Amino acid sequence: MSLASPALPAGACDAHLHVFDARFAAEAPHAMQAGATAADYLALRQRLGLQRAVIVQPRAHGTDNRVTLDAIRALGPQHTRGIAVLRPDVDDAQLRALHDGGIRGIRFSLYTDRDAMVSLDMLQPLARRVAALGWHVQLHWRADQIVAQHALLQRLPCAIVFDHMARLPAGEGTRHPAFGVVRSLLQQGRAWVKLSGPYLNGGTGHPEVDALAQAWVREAPERLVWGSDWPHVTEKADPPDTAQLLALLQRWVPDAATRQQVLVDNAAQLYGFH
Repeated sequence: MSLASPALPAGACDAHLHVFDARFAAEAPHAMQAGATAADYLALRQRLGLQRAVIVQPRAHGTDNRVTLDAIRALGPQHTRGIAVLRPDVDDAQLRALHDGGIRGIRFSLYTDRDAMVSLDMLQPLARRVAALGWHVQLHWRADQIVAQHALLQRLPCAIVFDHMARLPAGEGTRHPAFGVVRSLLQQGRAWVKLSGPYLNGGTGHPEVDALAQAWVREAPERLVWGSDWPHVTEKADPPDTAQLLALLQRWVPDAATRQQVLVDNAAQLYGFH
């Protein structure tokens, strides 16, 4: 059933999207996506009524974060932030330049080994360095990885953001031990969860996905942000309508004041929008 898009509050933020641009190097060329430049996203953002954005460095561009910095400039530095992918050889001057360009976190996408640009052993040393800048670490991990690395997560000196509702597997959801690990970090004020990627957790119309999103809303509405995951690179065969993904928030977060918190207030706090 189609959902009507909700009226969005001023300052509504899409906290998870990717930009691809052939002008910049591709470390994984087969993962490049057509029709997903900053200009393409800007047209979508205007149509949806979103005002702020967080660009997550895509796997295809590896550690060449110029594509994300360029997109921040194109979408407007006042309203846009970025999440970089880095390795430990980054120097302090480069970190400062990234910060000045709007970067506010680093991503560790270890859900699959295919084209992984970083490794687990890089996490703790990099976390120490970016903590000094007030950045966070963003994790795209499997639920079993979250459980296995619980002790490591507790040691990290900066905030942690879990992608795509923490990727709790369909059929287990809140019963998976990773739910308790993430919930504990949320309760400590050390973590955030992105309400994004429902198709990665069972499907946009799946009742278990709705139940998982609603569980995060019950647990910690003050520690959630929403992201479109545009241009939906995992769904090339049947890409979802981004407007319909945004409309899911009405079902997940029926209270308008809580939607304001998720779309505006939490994102402003996490990413430093003023």
